[in-house]
Amino acid sequence: MINLPTWDDSLIKKYNVSGPRYTSYPTALSLQSGYDDTALRAAVQSSKSRSLSLYIHIPFCHQLCYYCGCNKIVTRHQHKADTYLDNLELEIQAQAPLFAHYGVEQLHLGGGTPTFLSSKQMSRLITMLEQHFAFTPKAQRSIEIDPRSLAEGMLEHLKQLGFNRISFGVQDFNDQVQEAVNRPQHMEDVIALLTHARELGFKSINADMIYGLPHQTPESFANSIAKLIELSPDRVSVFNYAHLPDKFAAQRKLKEADMPTPAQKLTMFKNTLAQMTEAGYQFIGMDHFAKKTDELAVAQQFGKLHRNFQGYTTHGECDLLGLGVSSISQIGDAILQNEKDLKAYYEAVNLAGFAIAKGMKLDEEDKLRAAVIKQLICHFELDIPQFEAIYNLDFNTHFSEALCALTPLAEDGLVEITPEKITVTSKGNLFIRIICMCFDAYLQQQLKTTRFSRVI
Repeated sequence: MINLPTWDDSLIKKYNVSGPRYTSYPTALSLQSGYDDTALRAAVQSSKSRSLSLYIHIPFCHQLCYYCGCNKIVTRHQHKADTYLDNLELEIQAQAPLFAHYGVEQLHLGGGTPTFLSSKQMSRLITMLEQHFAFTPKAQRSIEIDPRSLAEGMLEHLKQLGFNRISFGVQDFNDQVQEAVNRPQHMEDVIALLTHARELGFKSINADMIYGLPHQTPESFANSIAKLIELSPDRVSVFNYAHLPDKFAAQRKLKEADMPTPAQKLTMFKNTLAQMTEAGYQFIGMDHFAKKTDELAVAQQFGKLHRNFQGYTTHGECDLLGLGVSSISQIGDAILQNEKDLKAYYEAVNLAGFAIAKGMKLDEEDKLRAAVIKQLICHFELDIPQFEAIYNLDFNTHFSEALCALTPLAEDGLVEITPEKITVTSKGNLFIRIICMCFDAYLQQQLKTTRFSRVI
């Protein structure tokens, strides 16, 4: 089990910089154009996995949340989802045969707002997937839910369709905050939904919160976290709001004068850490917490936790197939991404059933560094002799530059480095992204052109 984070203000002032979230290595920023279905076919052939995780991107939302940086389309026209499903069906029909020898262990619907789909549309989507892919009997089926736009009876319908995990986008329980980000929702409604989901027997209930939004204060956010703890979700994600108005137009509607200061944001996260751990949640890493009985926490305790484009997961041995506009796949030694523009996505799947627009093939060095980063970000320690035995290399020689970059972090007590182990300390696990950045061969180039979110 990992050490609980130790809060050190001087280190936070020094190291609270921006960096990647490492849902993959190399990150999606490394993807290049010029990839198509031939890359997907080659990746499937070279992959040793026979297990599949399916991600379906539903881009539609009924209303624009001003903080959002997702790939979404805001519309009130329900028929647009029918058109989308028509095109998704073409993509499924073309790609499913490539995975005929796979068993689907995970299905995740993200967006946008997947529950933009009506009950009828949701049934159509699940029927299409079940017709073309082989689901294992105990497959996880999860979906992201906006509590405000959930149709009457949709929770029951999702349960009937086999969904067993749901994630509620709560963000905050404060009405003033929700109004400011154009996401008005009543706390009582959210509480009723979470309670109802538990009554229906969903296996896992997740809640997403965001700190750094307009009108939040350390006191008000602590109240929201206290209310969340009362609801007792199985997993909680507490995200740091990244204000990038030059990148996301909707964020320009937020008044910077209403936003908490950087110091207040840090206090919010510090309070959250204390509240969540006191309530018996395990700090998984970065911004994730889970009950100690949750399979994420158990996997971490036994050294079996993984990380992919969907975040922390217990199914790291699965290949990941993303379907829908902007979806990312990670299959064998390839990372591939679909067209991000809906019109281009439609044109591509109508032409060939594939909409792959970007990608990269991981070389041996990429795989090595990905293994180091995954081990550190999931388990906060790396056994050097074991790694050397698996990959047949001298760690100190191969990663001499990375170890050099780690030296000042070790001097500040964020990591301990011995001939046997790299161990992230309790002071350092808040800065795990920075520690991983030392092993990132692409980062210096990307920092010149990209703004990342701050690590805390």
